[in-house]
Amino acid sequence: MNTVVLVIAGLAGLVIGGEMLVRGAVSAARSFNVPPMVIGLTLVGFGTSTPELVTSLQAALSGSPGIALGNVIGSNIGNILLILGFTALLAPVAVDARAFRRDGLVMIVATLMCLAVVLVGDAGHLTGVVFVLTLLAYLAFTFWSEKGKTNSAAAAVYEAEAEAVPGPDHALGASLAITLTGLVFTILGARLLVSGAVSIAQAAGISETVIGLTIVAIGTSMPEFVTSIIAVRKGQGDVALGNVLGSNIFNILGILGITALVQPMAVPPEIIRLDIWVMCAATVLLLVFARTGWHVGRREGGAMLVCYLGYLAWLLG
Repeated sequence: MNTVVLVIAGLAGLVIGGEMLVRGAVSAARSFNVPPMVIGLTLVGFGTSTPELVTSLQAALSGSPGIALGNVIGSNIGNILLILGFTALLAPVAVDARAFRRDGLVMIVATLMCLAVVLVGDAGHLTGVVFVLTLLAYLAFTFWSEKGKTNSAAAAVYEAEAEAVPGPDHALGASLAITLTGLVFTILGARLLVSGAVSIAQAAGISETVIGLTIVAIGTSMPEFVTSIIAVRKGQGDVALGNVLGSNIFNILGILGITALVQPMAVPPEIIRLDIWVMCAATVLLLVFARTGWHVGRREGGAMLVCYLGYLAWLLG
């Protein structure tokens, strides 16, 4: 029972902390008149992945690479099959062709880079350097390509992501306090979640990797889930898709990159046998569905959810 309480408390800390962190950072950025496109591209697009980053770092430093890597790969699988699938089931998701060609291509490249690392079997310092530099190059190119453009569909998506952040703006001091409080909640939540996840794995006799791919990955993806639901309820399905693409890119290049840079890890055999291939298959499925009429409809959303439930049944069966 104590381990379940730890996991629940950890997940609650991550959800609350992640939401406060993004809301406070966005409010502070607006105080400095940071352009909405920049806010959407960086603070919102990647800020919602902060729970994954803190959790993977905590797990790697605690000697649990299965949770660290399972969190990244499981989150990417969940972002596509669970979050985008559920979002599309609520309302069809429109796809902007130009933005998708760029961000979708980067997601493919990041996925292939992750596949290469998994097949090698080791995520070391060099992996971290290459991944983080690739992420910075992507951010720089995106900002450069959209800067100064008017009526750009891609820029409109990033601006809509910034507008989707709930809550009113605050004074700079209050915004910074909210951001700091959110960071503290996120760090504490990650520690509780990792501790509880390891205990559950030991008590249930299952691998830490499976726990990372399921409980941890789903829990740390809640900020993306909330952002996507808010977007689709506002009729901004393209924001939900942009959030998934940005999160998946950051999960691999940023989270896995930073974690490998701080604490090199060996890749668990389970991930090599199955989960990396499921992530690659989910990525291909997203590309196919998005290119079919440039939208992801309810039928495709339902298919994604069925695939995700089948994957979970296989893992836990």
